[in-house]
Amino acid sequence: MSITLTEKAEFRLRAFLQGSADKTSDKGIRVGVSDGGCSGYQYTINIDQSPAEGDIVTQQGRVRLFVDPTSAPLLDGVVIDYVEGILESGFKFSNPNATDTCGCGQSFKAGDCSPEGTPCS
Repeated sequence: MSITLTEKAEFRLRAFLQGSADKTSDKGIRVGVSDGGCSGYQYTINIDQSPAEGDIVTQQGRVRLFVDPTSAPLLDGVVIDYVEGILESGFKFSNPNATDTCGCGQSFKAGDCSPEGTPCS
């Protein structure tokens, strides 16, 4: 399983980890997928104190990534970037497994296995 962080994304995630209250050495960034969003799946990204049993743990520069086994096939090959602009700022996912994405870029479809999406409001 492969996830790539751009230099900007790694820098931003490293800053979040350093700024979190708990200075646990095991902590990292949990990247995942959950049902939801306007296309069916939505990306999740959070600080986590340690990997869960069964997680795939990878290292990108100085950032540890935790991925649950259910999300792993949907995230294999994804590139995470961080963009900052006047109209929008945040993490952007480029996912080779996505067969369709929504306009906001926060959710995607992965063929016929995607759950039903929720229209954007």
